[in-house]
Amino acid sequence: MPEITQPLASVVSQFSFMGDVKSVVPYGGGHINVTFLVTTSETRYILQKMNTSVFPDTVHLMRNIELVTAFLRSRGQETLELIPTKDNKTWLEAPSGKYRAYKFIEHTVYYDLVPNASIFRDAGAAFGNFQNDLAQFDASELTETIQHFHDTPHRFADFNEALKADKAGRADTCRPEIDFYLNHADQYSVVMDGLADGSIPLRVTHNDTKLNNILMDETTHKARAIIDLDTVMPGSLLFDFGDSMRFGASTALEDEQDLSKVHFNTEFFRAYAQGFIGEVHPSITEPEIDLLPFSANLLTLECGMRFLADYLAGDTYFATAYPEHNLVRSRTQIKLVQEMEQKASETHKIIDEVMTEVQ
Repeated sequence: MPEITQPLASVVSQFSFMGDVKSVVPYGGGHINVTFLVTTSETRYILQKMNTSVFPDTVHLMRNIELVTAFLRSRGQETLELIPTKDNKTWLEAPSGKYRAYKFIEHTVYYDLVPNASIFRDAGAAFGNFQNDLAQFDASELTETIQHFHDTPHRFADFNEALKADKAGRADTCRPEIDFYLNHADQYSVVMDGLADGSIPLRVTHNDTKLNNILMDETTHKARAIIDLDTVMPGSLLFDFGDSMRFGASTALEDEQDLSKVHFNTEFFRAYAQGFIGEVHPSITEPEIDLLPFSANLLTLECGMRFLADYLAGDTYFATAYPEHNLVRSRTQIKLVQEMEQKASETHKIIDEVMTEVQ
């Protein structure tokens, strides 16, 4: 098999791929799993080596994905299609790690940056529709794949532990960034408190709603499939909306070193809100509506402190390309939060206007 070396060749040979395997090459730029594009004489597939440090419970992780994809397919939605192993299992345990494979969804593209407001509006509608579909799914069937994933107070506690330990000896290189997250501590419990007292409803959510987790049709540019389902579990609608804004309403990549390029784009905020609220408005509650702008701040703060905690710990979670990579990522999140705070009255007005439009 050209371009394939052991032990990867052995892994590939154990999946039920159609045709002769021609190549296996690295694919995509995800932080967590290692992804390959498998090309055969008949078609293409995605092969992933799962990160068992982040997702140690492979059995329940894969069961979640099986249940959710089957449910979405039953509702007529295009979704990920698992390729079984030759002994009819949905994942493979090999000496080199644990692997899964999906059918490659052809004639699609994904975006690391929002190209225009129209596409971001469609992205909002896609995640809103995803939320609607899963509203009919029994959340009790899902396992929490990462405990406390968007539990911001818990993330802040982790950050404080990383700061106290300072295992990599880096705290003195990032004092302004550390102080920024410490100074926002009074905001971190808002959503979790709402979930706890019932004022914010618990829903089945994606929890990682970056724009590049939507596959768009390469011709129509309309959303076709939501991918990266590892973190689908019970949570708040605000997690999905806020994380979309953190990623999609930024004018730069999350590891942009030139902060003068990093801005919070309220035109994109409006577009996404129109798409998302346009789908979920029959079920969205007043407390959720009120917190939509704040959710962008909160999820950006949470992600930024996670990047900084990993930097302090020596880069043990997120994949990095250079020593300051996580620090750079954290700084972009800080810049976004600062602009979100400056534009808070504008974003609240936008939400009010969008709610008026859809009612």
